[in-house]
Order: sequence, then structure tokens, then C-alpha cells
Amino acid sequence: MTTTASSASARSPRDTPSPAASPRVTKRRAETRARLMEAAFRVFADKGFGQVRIEDVCTAAGYTRGAFYSQFESLDELFFTLYDERARLIAAQVAESLTTDEADTPIDVLIERVAATLLLDRDWLLVKTDFLLHAARHPDVAERLALHRSALRLAVEQRLQSASERLSLPESNGDIPAAARAVIAAYDGVTVQLLLDGDITAARAWLTQLLGTLLDRGHNS
Repeated sequence: MTTTASSASARSPRDTPSPAASPRVTKRRAETRARLMEAAFRVFADKGFGQVRIEDVCTAAGYTRGAFYSQFESLDELFFTLYDERARLIAAQVAESLTTDEADTPIDVLIERVAATLLLDRDWLLVKTDFLLHAARHPDVAERLALHRSALRLAVEQRLQSASERLSLPESNGDIPAAARAVIAAYDGVTVQLLLDGDITAARAWLTQLLGTLLDRGHNS
């Protein structure tokens, strides 16, 4: 700490970053963050979340522990950043699938689009499942993960609401929040099966069937 303070006091005005230099620093920090996240994803998928240490991520990314801590407080923090990234991707996929210029597009067509585009990446599912087990043993982490999953569910609710006029929800699941919970549950169930058999084609077919049952009463009656 003394060395850092001395260096700071000895720094000349020329050493102070100019406004023009700030974008380059920001870009470098963004690149460091992206490389750490990419490396963490690979290491988590290969070793399992519970077996990974910060040093493993740093080695894979080619950085020091200092670089890691300049971006993340912990491996948990890094995971939540990855989770939020995937949650935004899933929400965007649902939105894109439900968006159409044709107001009379049948709901079963929209459901097929959702099932065809939703993220079904086996490596991510391995990472997510490992972290779920970790969270189950650590209540503070579990509480935070529940909040993140709630944010994902809310995003799905918003997308379903935008297509609500074309949905025909079963009476037992007749409101948008309940439908969003059911969609997430269906997605979770399909991903578990995908982890076991690795058959992505079957997983998408099963997801299409489940979503049709949940969201299109008229089509499935």
C-alpha cells in the first residue's frame, strides 16, 4: 500500500490520463472482463463450478489475480454476471420469437419459433446445474440466485404479455405470471433431459410440445 501511495504522489501531471485516453482504458477493462468471463465459462464447464478456483480462471485467461479482483469480487460474482448475460439472451430470444408483423400468426407457429431459438447450450446447462447445487448449500447464494431467476421470469412475463391476445391459456394457468412460471419450469425440465441424453433435436421437440400444452389451449384441446 505504501508503494502505491508513493507512486501516486510522485506522479506528474503528464501521467494523469487525459479525457481522450479514458475510452482506451475503458475498452481495455472491457476486454479484460470479457476474457475472464469466457475463460471462466470454459473452466466451469470442464471442471464443474465447485472444483474451480480463481487461479484456474486466471490461468485460462492469461491474467493475474489482481486482474480478476479488478473486475469481480468472487467466483460467485462472476457466475452471476454470466447468468445475467444468459438471462438477457433468453429474454431476447423469446421476444424475437413472439414478434411478428402479422397479427394473425397462429400461436402454435409462435411456440415453434420459441422452441427453435431458445438457448439449449449443454456447456451452459452444466455450469448452471453445478452452480444450483452450490447455491442449495449456501443460503445467501441461493437467495441471490432466486432474485436473478425472478428477473428472468419477469422478462418472460413481459414477452408473454406482448402476445397475450393470441395466447389461449389453460384455465388452471390463466394468468401471465403463472404462465411465465410454467414456461421456465418447462425449460428447466427439458434442459435436465438434454443433460442426460445430449439429444438437442428431441429436447426442442419436447419443449415445443410442453409450450403448446401450456400456452395454446385451443390448439391442444
